Amino acid sequence: MHTALILIDVQESFRHRPYWSEAEVPRLLERTHALLDGCQARGIPVVRILHTDGPEAPNNPFSRVSGLVRPLEGLQACDAAAEFLKHRHSALVGTGLPIWLRQHGIDRLIIAGIRTEQCCETTARHASDEGFEVDYVTEATLTFAMTQPDGSLLSPRDLMLRTETVLKDRFATIATVGEALERAH
Repeated sequence: MHTALILIDVQESFRHRPYWSEAEVPRLLERTHALLDGCQARGIPVVRILHTDGPEAPNNPFSRVSGLVRPLEGLQACDAAAEFLKHRHSALVGTGLPIWLRQHGIDRLIIAGIRTEQCCETTARHASDEGFEVDYVTEATLTFAMTQPDGSLLSPRDLMLRTETVLKDRFATIATVGEALERAH
């Protein structure tokens, strides 16, 4: 079984959204760096996914002309085996990523990045449906508080637990950085 790390949307664009919080960024960077170091030491390819959407205008942080569709400041440099721009929640839609993965014999994905319950979870579900084995590394994801329909606040930790609950044993194996690296080939 061949593995690739899919690093989703760890990009500067998010720092320019009203919900952005620096509170969990040190944890995200520390765990992501451990994952990147482990993948590079094992020869596991790293695939960088960056999100673009909305009007191509300098004031849209997810527009390429904004200059913000680039790796998050503080993220260590790595030689990505491939990089794809996505316009949808799943990194597998309209990007060429599925073709690249199949051409490289990849059948297991390690998923990490920003937002835990949105693009990372959607990609994990989609990848599972496409026949990939998925290790979901929640500790190397980041999300932000959200208001529920009843007006109560759902914390980032609650969102992470909910994501783990709905993915576990159905769409992905929930793994720590160490566990995902140990399982990788």
